[in-house]
Amino acid sequence: MKTSQVIDAYLVARRAQGVKLTSSTRVLKRFARETGDTELNLVTPEAVAKFLHGPGPLSTTWGSKRGLLAGLYRFAIARNYATVSALPERRPKLPPPHPPYVYSPAELQRLLQATATLKVNNSQIRVETYRTLLLILYGAGLRVSEAIGLQLRDVDLPQRLLSIRETKFYKTRLVPIGPRLTATIAAYLKQRSALPMQEGQEAALLCSRTGHHLWYQDVITQFQRLRAAAEIGCPPGASRPPRLHDMRHTAAVHRVVAWYREGRDVQRLLPQLATYLGHSEIKSTQRYLTMTPELLQEAGQRFAAYAATGGDHA
Repeated sequence: MKTSQVIDAYLVARRAQGVKLTSSTRVLKRFARETGDTELNLVTPEAVAKFLHGPGPLSTTWGSKRGLLAGLYRFAIARNYATVSALPERRPKLPPPHPPYVYSPAELQRLLQATATLKVNNSQIRVETYRTLLLILYGAGLRVSEAIGLQLRDVDLPQRLLSIRETKFYKTRLVPIGPRLTATIAAYLKQRSALPMQEGQEAALLCSRTGHHLWYQDVITQFQRLRAAAEIGCPPGASRPPRLHDMRHTAAVHRVVAWYREGRDVQRLLPQLATYLGHSEIKSTQRYLTMTPELLQEAGQRFAAYAATGGDHA
């Protein structure tokens, strides 16, 4: 049985269990292509190792790809589609995860201004689509896949809510949004309504000029152009420039800085932030809170006030 056929059967079985595997599907399909789409039993350990390593320097994606293939091989062996796993038993020494980046307000403004460079064929929809995307990522703290997966039915403007359906941990959550983001989405919807909506209310909110949903890799490519136009390069000591996903880190850090400045009980509010971001554990949220100078300053001032009063301030 060819690798692509095993993958198709595996995806059907997993989706029947309620697992979406959207991004994982792309990785598994690429595995079939890069190993020649031969019988899974004939895929060599060397071919698997080459796929796991990838074309560039070894990165932390090695582990996520190995996890996906481990599930595939368990499925295949249990159903006699393969007799043995070709996965390496030893885990190589992986580089540390790429540190999150927090965009400054000035950088955020330059990114928004750079969307004007995306205008093509006298159509404003691409400009407004990417401007709205950036504002949703920052204003609602969504993952990139969650933002581009939004459908028209997921937007409740009167209640100022976004419905994030079957996300990373296969749960649906409601995300409240502020009045400015609500107004931004409302303005975008007026332009969006002039475009095709073959799927009705299940049509994509953020779309191309033909009304189709955005593809993840295309979005990343367009963001790289925006980042270059905004003149945002590699931070000192970093090996690569900030990512689109770092908009989510920025949203979390800026929210906590605002809480400090408002005198709020940040430790009590962190579980609420974790729920808002769709994290299954509070430690995932804590990793997002990169200690920027602003965050250090606000935390330091809060601690100083706490110490001066003998612990009377929360």
